[in-house]
Amino acid sequence: MPKASDQRSSDRARFADTIKREIFVQIQINSDNNIKAGEALAADLEALLRAKLDRFAPRLTRIEVHLKDINGPASTVPDKHCTLEARPNGLDPLSVDSTASSVDQAVNSAAGKLITALDRTFGKLTNRKGH
Repeated sequence: MPKASDQRSSDRARFADTIKREIFVQIQINSDNNIKAGEALAADLEALLRAKLDRFAPRLTRIEVHLKDINGPASTVPDKHCTLEARPNGLDPLSVDSTASSVDQAVNSAAGKLITALDRTFGKLTNRKGH
């Protein structure tokens, strides 16, 4: 028969796992009139960003995506511009941008830059031995 303290430890562990899975980061997608940001594109971009930035979720409140077609209806390459703005808890927002020939490429590139910026920002906050 399990001890009461073992049962409480097990309950706490299950509760902590539930809390970790329910951390929610709001992702807001904005686009200009030349980019058709419908439900499908928004869902794809949200899934991409959640997958790439999942490890930062406990430390972020919101991510804003700004999409822009630089040349409008004229098609020159690269002309899709993405700006990502991350809002870390208790810190100033971080912003990165990227330009590519497609929206997916621009968002992917900007997400990579944002990961680097967040690693650098949160790395400076941690207490490192010898520094």
